Amino acid sequence: MALEVGEILEGKVTGITKFGAFVSLPGNRSGLVHISEIAYTYVSDVHEHLSEGQTVTVKIIGIDASNRINLSIKQAAPPPPRPERRPPARSAQPRAESNRERRVPPGADFVPDPPMPRGSASFEDQLKQFMASSDSKLSELHMNERRSSRRGGRK
Repeated sequence: MALEVGEILEGKVTGITKFGAFVSLPGNRSGLVHISEIAYTYVSDVHEHLSEGQTVTVKIIGIDASNRINLSIKQAAPPPPRPERRPPARSAQPRAESNRERRVPPGADFVPDPPMPRGSASFEDQLKQFMASSDSKLSELHMNERRSSRRGGRK
């Protein structure tokens, strides 16, 4: 009996290893079900899903040049239905202050940048505006760090 890729057969588990299970097939043949092809969920231990002597339905997913047969249990059956995803529930708790609000030292005069116009400016203009704003913020940050190091703060 010639075995072909894509065939679905019944077989018996003859041996279990840490990387999969060996299954005897019709015609005195045997193949390997790799641990990744046992179930649709993560399999850390093959013994939790299979036992020696158990009859399983397998699909032939490959036959290599050495006539070794690669099998899959999970491809022999339809996948389980996926659970319905629901958006996370909104919390009624007040919003925590943003990182920008926390990083402003007390007493500092912080004026947020005006929002960039959307669509009216070209990408290059928006990039230039962002770079100028970023440079300004970085220079203020470095100036504040120099001031704190003169006062004996963190170095």
